[in-house]
Amino acid sequence: MRSKFFTIPTLLTWARMVAIPLIIGVFYLPLDVELQNLLATVIFVVSAITDWFDGYLARKLNQTSSFGAFLDPVADKLLVCASLLALLHLNRVDMFVALIIVGREIAISALREWMAQIGAGKSVAVHMIGKLKTTAQMVAIPFLLLNGTLFGLLDTRPVGRILIGFAAILTVWSMVYYMKKALPEIRAKVD
Repeated sequence: MRSKFFTIPTLLTWARMVAIPLIIGVFYLPLDVELQNLLATVIFVVSAITDWFDGYLARKLNQTSSFGAFLDPVADKLLVCASLLALLHLNRVDMFVALIIVGREIAISALREWMAQIGAGKSVAVHMIGKLKTTAQMVAIPFLLLNGTLFGLLDTRPVGRILIGFAAILTVWSMVYYMKKALPEIRAKVD
């Protein structure tokens, strides 16, 4: 039987994780800032697209696995958090917004692990609001990475700030949603 670590969908997920040091490393290369921004943006966008393809291919090729289901959101969270830290370092995202997004990822990951340990993992299964939150983040971050004018028409800086603010709101909303779903199980275990 073929290893679940090296199916085509899982390799795409691994590639998303490998892209993280590439995105960060671009900013350390002796290149023009605009070229650094463009390279980081392209790497991020290609990586974000693999998020859709790995799930699609897993279903299409019948290569779904519990390992892939675990690794996919980990890759998403690492990609988003690493990119946000780079943007924070570059003064392109507000520290409070970055803290909301990174803090939520840590808190919900811990909540999911605890809920799985007490046999209530399904109560915090991925919901549409969480997918919408991820999509908003994956759309906002390239605008902030590019930090310039897109096709000579659109200044990505204000658009990126608005989108990342919207992503932060969705981040809080999804955290509240998952906490409310988990609350009955938490009360049952604590009481």
